[in-house]
Amino acid sequence: MKLPNRLLKATKTIWSKIDPFSLQVRLTVGIATFSAMGLSGVAIWTSWKMQQILVTSQKQNIEFLANRFPHDVEIYSDMVSIETGIQRAINNLTTDKIILWVRNPNQLIIAQSHQLQVDRSSHLLTSQMEPNPQLYKLRERYWVACGASLQVKGKILGKVYIAKDITSEQIMFLSLIKTLGIASLLSIAIITIIIAIYIQKSLKPLRRISAIAKTISANDLGAARLDLERVPSEVKELAQTFETMLLRLSDAWEMQRQFVSNFSHELRTPLTIVSGYLQSTLRRGKNLTPQQQEALSIAISETDRTIQLLQDLLDLARADNGRMHFNIESIILNDLLSEIVGMAVQYSNRVITMKATADIIAAKADRDRLKQVLLNLIDNAVKYSESDQPVIVKLDQQNEQVKIEICDRGRGIPLAQQSRIFERFYRVDENRAKSIGGTGLGLSIVKTLIEGMSGSVTVRSQPEKGSTFTVTLPLAQI
Repeated sequence: MKLPNRLLKATKTIWSKIDPFSLQVRLTVGIATFSAMGLSGVAIWTSWKMQQILVTSQKQNIEFLANRFPHDVEIYSDMVSIETGIQRAINNLTTDKIILWVRNPNQLIIAQSHQLQVDRSSHLLTSQMEPNPQLYKLRERYWVACGASLQVKGKILGKVYIAKDITSEQIMFLSLIKTLGIASLLSIAIITIIIAIYIQKSLKPLRRISAIAKTISANDLGAARLDLERVPSEVKELAQTFETMLLRLSDAWEMQRQFVSNFSHELRTPLTIVSGYLQSTLRRGKNLTPQQQEALSIAISETDRTIQLLQDLLDLARADNGRMHFNIESIILNDLLSEIVGMAVQYSNRVITMKATADIIAAKADRDRLKQVLLNLIDNAVKYSESDQPVIVKLDQQNEQVKIEICDRGRGIPLAQQSRIFERFYRVDENRAKSIGGTGLGLSIVKTLIEGMSGSVTVRSQPEKGSTFTVTLPLAQI
């Protein structure tokens, strides 16, 4: 009982892995279908032809006997009476499989083979035979029979009927057809398996191209190569086209990164100068009207926001180019988090508490980069939660990792958007994000910096219940 269950589970597993829309399945089904149709057609034609040959040869034999019988009767009638001559002719032609009988014009049997005399109930005696030989099935037996006019010396004596039993030949033929059908089914199954294996091997280069394409990142577009040997020319051409496309993408990506880096670097300095002049004007402009002071304040705020955006873009460009360096060292996180929480409380005027599971927990990280990450996450928690709600920073050690959690009780993030919040310029709520500021690059920079320190950052959130950002870093031995 266990074996059928295992076989059923294995079959279900195999079927679950089959993609009905894949090229392999389509080619296999298509070629196997045409092969099956071809083999079936050949088998059917062969069966029909064999049947024709078998029946035709028997019909010719019966037709020959029907044509010969009047001549034999005429020869015997020269020596004996017509009735006796007819019976002798019947006896001469009768065998184990051939029987004959003669009816006079009044449809009375005047002579017949010995077998018919024994078996008076035979349906052959009551059957109406066609002039041309035909195949009949009577009492589970197969006969080829015909009826012909019996004319001797210009006088019509009635009709002679000749029947030949071909049951054994027909049974052998049906057995042969059955064997041919089984052989055809086995051939179709074997051909289908061979075709499936062949197509699977033929599609391996395409699968390799797909696997390589999945592993290519923006940083190795120009270095990716598809080294395919002994593949069809069409696949080789596809691989070459794919490599050419990767090179063009690599050039375009490099130009984009270079543009972002140069653009951020060139604009940051003049905007910093503009911001300085605006702040100086606002401080010294005692004769400015309230509207002018408000306009200057807005200009300073937007300028600082643009400078921060350019700085974020510059950091991301450095990370993309591999020019962002990290000073990895062992850091006691208890002290660092206490310092960061104190700074956040001062500039936000919010309740921010810290909870640690041990007095000393150390991690391998870059102090300045980690400080930037945590301040960014705490700043987000402050911005996206109500002013009367606390922000909690938790520090924990698990196995060979350190976990830092920043928890808030804000609006939360919908589940469908949680996988995208680390994308560049992505914002959950555009209207609210504009009202509270920000560039849309903060979480992307957080992810880049944490991964550069061999860590990870994740988020858990529920709408109207808050969010928890978890930073994981390698544990450091003290």
